[in-house]
Amino acid sequence: MKDSIVLTNIGELATPLGRAAQKGADMRRLNIVKDAIIVIDEGIIVYAGPREGKGCREALDKARRREVLVVDAQKRACVPGFIDSHTHFLFAGFRVDEFFWRAEGQSYMEIHNRGGGISRTMEATRKASFEELLELGKNRLDRMLSFGITTVEGKSGYGLDRDTEIRQLEVMAALDSSQPIDIVPTYLGPHAVPPEFTGRASDYIDYVIDQVLPEVASRRLAAFADIFCEEGVFDIDDSQRYLEAAATLGLGLKIHADEIVGIGGAGLAASLKAASADHLLKASRDDLAKMARAGVIAVCLPLTAFTLGEPCADARAMIDSGLALALASDLNPGSCYSQSIPLIFALATLYMKLSFAETLTALTLNGAAALGLAFRTGSLEPGKAGDLIVLDAPEAAHLAYQVGMNLVALTVKNGKIVYRK
Repeated sequence: MKDSIVLTNIGELATPLGRAAQKGADMRRLNIVKDAIIVIDEGIIVYAGPREGKGCREALDKARRREVLVVDAQKRACVPGFIDSHTHFLFAGFRVDEFFWRAEGQSYMEIHNRGGGISRTMEATRKASFEELLELGKNRLDRMLSFGITTVEGKSGYGLDRDTEIRQLEVMAALDSSQPIDIVPTYLGPHAVPPEFTGRASDYIDYVIDQVLPEVASRRLAAFADIFCEEGVFDIDDSQRYLEAAATLGLGLKIHADEIVGIGGAGLAASLKAASADHLLKASRDDLAKMARAGVIAVCLPLTAFTLGEPCADARAMIDSGLALALASDLNPGSCYSQSIPLIFALATLYMKLSFAETLTALTLNGAAALGLAFRTGSLEPGKAGDLIVLDAPEAAHLAYQVGMNLVALTVKNGKIVYRK
């Protein structure tokens, strides 16, 4: 592999700018450059701008001191690599029948109470070996590259015991070191109440706090801790003491909030200054306003709402109220077996009424910010990682215009080509 890469003849470069999340109206601001060049040296962008722009010649001269790979973009558009900031990609087993139960009108909680849902994936994942999970994860990550995803958050939560949860996180660490996509691991032990603790959710939280969180933190197996704060799963009090224990151990905080019933999860995220609150379909306006004031990023998951037959979260109102919004896939085996970035663009622009610029920002810079990584990825500007996509289209807005079509022609991660159509 070359030490430097120069992408020339870019028809259009489109990117948000900055090293923090963009909020409110600022999410509409993209840097659009026609006839652009991007120069990446040792994995870091040293120039991204017009072909005759200030600093271009110096950047090219610096790159040429090393062995340079020159890529002709052939007048196609270029955008930052996508950041999928909420996934459950590491699991075993399938739940095909549940998909059709749901299509017939059964609710998420009805399926859960029928013995389906998370507990069913738990059984399959507990039985899976390290090697089996490693192969499953690698295959899903390979597919992500074809969608232009260069950084992904991965949650545990399909073991609901110490050994399987730790194994999931260890597999993510192995995958992070053996393939191109950066993986940000999140411990989601409180994803559901396991059968060993049926009817004793608070006792399960005690177990997690005493027996699992300390090991996760001491071994640095996760960057974040998350909990499914929902009626019938974990209430506000149990969620708060779990997240406070995680914060004491140095983990960042995330929360599945107000997805099915509005019980105040978004307000809890604000009070704890969590990195993000995710789902938010039933979040109250007051709690969303608290999130905005606290700097908590709202992560909306339109593919899940679509799969469940629910209205999407009101992302338009969130942005208009000054929130920083990210979009993510929520890839999981039950409520959303999809990692389709093209479908996210379609749902965001056609149903959530977001502009193209807002959607692109939500899937790049703001997704990076939801993972604490906006300082080094999520936009195409000097000093950031060389994570980008070349599209099979002349303008970036074709990501929405060509509805549901995967336009990724080339994926570059840390200055190296990792996928070519």
